[in-house]
Amino acid sequence: MKTLLSQKAKATKKAAPVKAVVKVKPGDRRQRFASVFDALADTPQESANLRARAQLAHQINDAIKEKGWTQAAAAEHCGVTQPRINDLINGRISRFSLDALVNVASTMGDVRVELELAHA
Repeated sequence: MKTLLSQKAKATKKAAPVKAVVKVKPGDRRQRFASVFDALADTPQESANLRARAQLAHQINDAIKEKGWTQAAAAEHCGVTQPRINDLINGRISRFSLDALVNVASTMGDVRVELELAHA
């Protein structure tokens, strides 16, 4: 990943949020990306995985809100812990594999995932 930890995060024992830092040298041109996932990922495969996880996490979060569940109720129904639901709700998708998200989504009913292949 094209990210660097801040000096403060390195100095503390607690896990601090990781911030993306782009170093631009004088005279360097800025690079443009088709999506934020392309900017964060080193490969097209990693970008596609990030995109799929983000979309599935968003759909799970919407379903939790739609059902009116608390984090504890969602965790019990989905068979995970409340902190895992909290990570999901707060967009910490790096803590979830695509398989884990599919497993959570499947506890809520039918899972439908659509992938669109982009042609270069």
